Amino acid sequence: MINYTSSIEYRQYIEECARFLESELPLRPEWGIISGTGQSLLATRLEAPGERLYHELPHFPRATSPSHEGRLHWGRLGGKETLIFQGRFHAYEGYSLKQVTMPVRVMAALGVKYLLITNAAGGLNPLFRSGDLMLICDHINLIGDNPLVGENIDAWGPRFPDMSQVYDRGLMELAEATALRRGLALRKGVYVAVKGPSLETPAETRFLRLIGADAVGMSTVPEAIAAAHAGLKTAGISVISNVNLPDAMVPIALEDIIATVARAEARLVELLEGILKEA
Repeated sequence: MINYTSSIEYRQYIEECARFLESELPLRPEWGIISGTGQSLLATRLEAPGERLYHELPHFPRATSPSHEGRLHWGRLGGKETLIFQGRFHAYEGYSLKQVTMPVRVMAALGVKYLLITNAAGGLNPLFRSGDLMLICDHINLIGDNPLVGENIDAWGPRFPDMSQVYDRGLMELAEATALRRGLALRKGVYVAVKGPSLETPAETRFLRLIGADAVGMSTVPEAIAAAHAGLKTAGISVISNVNLPDAMVPIALEDIIATVARAEARLVELLEGILKEA
């Protein structure tokens, strides 16, 4: 496992990885997508595709979580040059949040301007149903860490970045309009990130709902914070894999979560591709 001992070393690793990809990519990407648990269909929609496994990228971590393939795809999606990171990194895998957010830093170094982040999340809002798509309008960070801890790299962003609009209003409006035109139901809500990997107890579920969260997961927030720091325009979309009702909790199996995501994936892909087409 790679540990970054200084901001100078971390910046060097990011720049080396970006230079490697610059030699691989036919054109500069404008859009980036980080895909979550059980998602693989989107990459098949790319035109003029190329790919690299994560372990082939200099200094890049490896995705160890089930159903996170660990493969970078590139090509045109919806007419836009796009990078798709199929599989992500999590704090519960033992990675630091600097490692977790390495895809965001590499995308920023390559000139990406727009970032779409997807995930599978447990629903906390009792009005939600398994398989719903939820547009993230805000987040709560309960991971207990922040990817900006440590010496700031001023060339990447400010020491104290504003977090009042982490999720870009223009992209959110575009996502809602795209969903409406395509007849896709799209919820909206607040996403809370916890470290994991254990799932929530009934008491924790009540607490998370009490503080204003509509969905809970173990990702996305570190990447969104790093993206805000880097000045990327970001939108997040969750697939609600199950709904947590604290008075009627049932055991949750990863296989069931992946199956729910698979059933919703075609709608998610239609939405993402539509956003890029209409941007």
